[in-house]
Amino acid sequence: MLASFAKIAYSQGYTAGEITFLQACFGAIILWAIALFKRFRSRGDHYKGSWKLILAGASMGVSAYTYYLSVAYIPASLAIVLLMQMTWMSILAEWVFFKKKPAAIELISAFLIIAGSVLAGDLLKIKGFNFPLTGVLLGLTSALLYTLYVLFTSRLGNDVPMFEKSALMTTGSAIMILLINLESITVSSRLDAGLLQWGAFLAIFGTVIPPICFTTGMPKIGVGLSSILLTLELPAAVMFAHIILGEKITLLQIAGVAIMLGAIIYLNLSKGKQEQVSAI
Repeated sequence: MLASFAKIAYSQGYTAGEITFLQACFGAIILWAIALFKRFRSRGDHYKGSWKLILAGASMGVSAYTYYLSVAYIPASLAIVLLMQMTWMSILAEWVFFKKKPAAIELISAFLIIAGSVLAGDLLKIKGFNFPLTGVLLGLTSALLYTLYVLFTSRLGNDVPMFEKSALMTTGSAIMILLINLESITVSSRLDAGLLQWGAFLAIFGTVIPPICFTTGMPKIGVGLSSILLTLELPAAVMFAHIILGEKITLLQIAGVAIMLGAIIYLNLSKGKQEQVSAI
């Protein structure tokens, strides 16, 4: 739902760089406050691999930046479809890096999700595919970086307390977004109370709560399934854009959402049955 609220913030004159930086910055402050409080109470040891988690968070920051940049060249519906290619990229990356060969059901589900994302993104209504190569490459780069973020989250710092891990990764994201938008942020004349309110709101519901859930659940279910579940971002974005912004939803978009949800449910049910058989 945050994309819809961010769009409202943009209509008030705030830029993507300002919003995303303050969101990441406030999020890092909140997470560090919680992490340091819990460390003080438990007297936990310092984690020596902090820089790796910061780099992992930086990949997420660059992913967000390249995604918003791609929208300047290509339609938003195409940009989100390109971002959703992280589904098959994550499955492929898990195969290449971790030698985990994808099951047939994962490949079928990935195909259905890609097909559903095309419908949910209302891509079929776009006339002609004469899009700038720059925009397409930026969209695919965003998907690739998001895939790396998923890989990092699942494999790095599993021995680090949840809040500290989220704080480190969010810090990396904030630093990278600041470096990318340093010039525009330093000369901005809109660093006012309204921007601070948007930053705090988006930080709580976009930077604090989701990473905690994500870092907790990722190691339990694996990269492939996690990346597939992340594709729910598209139908969620469509639904909340309709509720918050009043944007029209077509029957094709509803069909696309239904295909995506059906593929995800089918994948989970199939995996559950396989685990039961293996247990027996």
